[in-house]
Amino acid sequence: MRVAVTVEQSWHVVPGGIATSTVELLRALVGRGDLDLVGVAARHRDPPSDAFRPPVPVRQHSLPRRALYESWQWLRRPVVERATGPVDVVHDMGYVVPPSRAPLVATVHDLLFLTYPEHYTWHSRLVLLRGLELARRHARLVICPSTATMEACRAAGIGSDRLRLVPWGVRVRPSDASESEDIRRRYGIERPYVLFCGTREPRKNLRRVLEAFERIDRFELELVLAGPVGWKEDLTDHIASLEGRVRPVGFVPPDDLGALYAGAQVVVYPSLAEGFGLPVLEAMAHGAPVVTSAGSATEEVAGRAALLVDPLDTDAIASAMERILGDRALAASLGAAARARAATFTWDRTADLVTSVYAEAVRGGR
Repeated sequence: MRVAVTVEQSWHVVPGGIATSTVELLRALVGRGDLDLVGVAARHRDPPSDAFRPPVPVRQHSLPRRALYESWQWLRRPVVERATGPVDVVHDMGYVVPPSRAPLVATVHDLLFLTYPEHYTWHSRLVLLRGLELARRHARLVICPSTATMEACRAAGIGSDRLRLVPWGVRVRPSDASESEDIRRRYGIERPYVLFCGTREPRKNLRRVLEAFERIDRFELELVLAGPVGWKEDLTDHIASLEGRVRPVGFVPPDDLGALYAGAQVVVYPSLAEGFGLPVLEAMAHGAPVVTSAGSATEEVAGRAALLVDPLDTDAIASAMERILGDRALAASLGAAARARAATFTWDRTADLVTSVYAEAVRGGR
């Protein structure tokens, strides 16, 4: 099969989980050796950063991103094949659904813009709503990374017969102790630390993380915030009020991030909701004890290998962190359980499932 995959997210200012999952999926699909893969994107002068560079040939349309997005979403042209040539299936990985003559597979990472519309800019919500409409109308099959997202898709009118559960995987790059120490020092981290990893936007619940950390009476600790500044969440004053106990380090490339996960006393990620929760899985794969949200997709990922809390309960978040910090045996057992559970989430398994979805779409899907 010749498969065209949208890879435009790799050029976004905040690539996020969509770009990560796209690049890692493509890497695993290339490793299979039984697909002819081509990326499709808007016109760009420069390649994306190395961390998000697609491992397949990329064919660019003549339009820049904004114009291509608007044209795809509303005018339904140009077709993918204008850039790629004939393909057997098109895989949309990021809500901007391209027109094509081939069967369409769409990945819906989450529908949280329906649940928390106030957390999104008006333009991003418009794009996402239109993407959902087009996926509902045109996708032969829809891939969801969690049962939580599958249930949201059903509620949004996508029939169960078109939904396929395909959890994401995780890749761990081994590093020795000296390399990991060098990476931490590069970010100025020299004290024991709690780690939060994610874009600063309201759904990630960072405000309550800061409030919970403030209640922990351990002044030898610092809270490390890894991730870019996003939207609708200015916590500058709150961070400053913690008087040097919080260290924002900004975007951290994947190859560095593993060392930060592995060295953390606790990784805290009590997001209000997720479509999957890659930071939780990545932290677990590095043996970090994790605190994350109950009743969401992150609970599906964590299973019993993390402490689960009500993300709206600041005291519960603080208490869970304190439990791990004060009990080395608990921290060690959670870390071991986390590593074992994360080992069951592989990108090779994801690639097998996605390849089956492609074949089903070509055969007729429904």
